[in-house]
Amino acid sequence: MSKKNIAIISGGWSREREISIKSGMTVHESLDKNKYTVTEYDPRDGLDLLINNSHSIDLAFILLHGKFGEDGCIQGLLNILNIPFVGSGVTASAMASNKRIAKDIYRLAGLSIIKDVVIKKGADFSVDQIIGTLGKKTIVKPLSEGSSFGISVCNNRDELQEGIKDTFKYENEIMIEKFLSGREVTCCVLGNDRLETFPIVEIIPNNGYSFFNYEAKYTRGATKEICPADLPSDIAEKVIHCAKIAHHALRCRVWSRTDMIIQEKDIFLLETNTIPGMTENSLFPLAARIAGMTMTQLLDRLIDLSLD
Repeated sequence: MSKKNIAIISGGWSREREISIKSGMTVHESLDKNKYTVTEYDPRDGLDLLINNSHSIDLAFILLHGKFGEDGCIQGLLNILNIPFVGSGVTASAMASNKRIAKDIYRLAGLSIIKDVVIKKGADFSVDQIIGTLGKKTIVKPLSEGSSFGISVCNNRDELQEGIKDTFKYENEIMIEKFLSGREVTCCVLGNDRLETFPIVEIIPNNGYSFFNYEAKYTRGATKEICPADLPSDIAEKVIHCAKIAHHALRCRVWSRTDMIIQEKDIFLLETNTIPGMTENSLFPLAARIAGMTMTQLLDRLIDLSLD
């Protein structure tokens, strides 16, 4: 049987470029070279090469995190070039990457979300009114950034004012949520119509991190990642159910990873990642490993699902 030509697309233009490159390197190293001929493409510097070689690519493995990668842009280009790819299509990618739209979809699907206020740069807003709606402790987020870029946890009026100012440096539309304390977990989903999940991961940043920020995500030892999470069976089943509902509701394909907060018996959805990180520190490979799957086996499964 002839080898399939796999194009790894990593790097790109977003603030998550460094993590994307690491994901690409890990996947390149782990793909079975007896099955695949692998070529790496960085669209920021070699988009013309990707376009020129499009006729020889059997499947693209998109590992672009953040803008122009997870938001449907590169997926649209690959559709135009008639290159099949791993993961969700244009619509699902665009919906999941925008926190406001994703939360609207969650709500319509009957999932619980955290109360929020969305404001646009240049529009009138009242910090006191926001606090009156959400409470004194809040978290400010750009609508479409990943890896916790631009996020601020605010404990009072002055911090909220400063957090809004800082977050507007990232995007012109931002979300302010009520800060919800609880256990943060993530659930990895595989599949298209029929879904399976890996063991749930609980995320506990070390003391000194007020939330799971960029440094806590990517610094070895900065966060305790417990897999499988020590949860009561009814809560674990509910987390898995929520992850599957989110995957279907957003029209995801092949894989996704949904982050949630558990507060007593309630599950609140935070976001769904349509291109989970694949570095050595990433959560998706961790959950797969605990399920008994090597990285090479995981990649084979993702490729098979994409070509199904």
